Amino acid sequence: MASSRTRSALLLAFLVVMWGVNWPLSKFALTYTPPILFAGIRTLLGGLILLVVALPKYKQLRFKESWHIYVISAVLNIILFYGLQTIGLNYLPAGLFSSIVFLQPVLLGLMAWLWLGESMFALKALGFVLGFAGVATISAGGLTGNISLTGILLALGCAISWAAGTFYVKKTGNRVDSIWLVTSQLLIGGLFMMGVGSEVESWTNIDWNLTFLSTLLFISIFVIALGWLVFFFLVGSGEAGKVASYTFLIPLIAILCSVLFMHEQITVNLIAGLVLVVISILLVNANPQALLAKKTGKSA
Repeated sequence: MASSRTRSALLLAFLVVMWGVNWPLSKFALTYTPPILFAGIRTLLGGLILLVVALPKYKQLRFKESWHIYVISAVLNIILFYGLQTIGLNYLPAGLFSSIVFLQPVLLGLMAWLWLGESMFALKALGFVLGFAGVATISAGGLTGNISLTGILLALGCAISWAAGTFYVKKTGNRVDSIWLVTSQLLIGGLFMMGVGSEVESWTNIDWNLTFLSTLLFISIFVIALGWLVFFFLVGSGEAGKVASYTFLIPLIAILCSVLFMHEQITVNLIAGLVLVVISILLVNANPQALLAKKTGKSA
């Protein structure tokens, strides 16, 4: 039991760190490549790596009856999420952009309440309010021209598409194999974005130097392929609640890395807004029954 908890803790730490460093690393890579082609290349590479894991379970693909699930998931979780993310990082600092995107758990909680019938309680409602207030605080500079309004809108679009994609997977995920789902969406999304990128961007604008290639491979292998594998392992092991609870650490890591290695600035609005978003994520993912039981146990 202890070894299992240790393994889960290590995997969770790996996931949070990898998804945190993704933001400044992706922004750094964009100095060598156009955004849409980069989004397509990294997701396609991640999908090809996962294909090695998925192929032994080829009978569970069932593409003929499940293709629409794979395509819709690819549009929401890959084409819109990674596409808007990669384009948006050209307009905003990586730390600020990731802070807005991680409104996603709050949006997902709102969708689950509205359309899945999940329970609503005072702490969760307060979390929704604080989450939107936090993003408004972070984005306030966009109204005065201090930061890019286009970047803010792209970050919000990224958060909405990710929340909608996760919501869709929650509704339909039991009808397809989880490994094939993420592999298919990465392959479909990657091929689509590479096709679009080939039309609107130029491959000759990619600087295929060692720095870019190593960054691309690191993101494709550790952030996308292994990151999603670890995510589904934790969810399948009943650790989905822990993943959701520690989501707030990802933008914190992104901001820390962006300040240390990209020399990005920390503003009062960013800190204040991020604190509100962190509190909102914790409240939205709080379990009132567990809190009540804990309180009762202490009082006993």
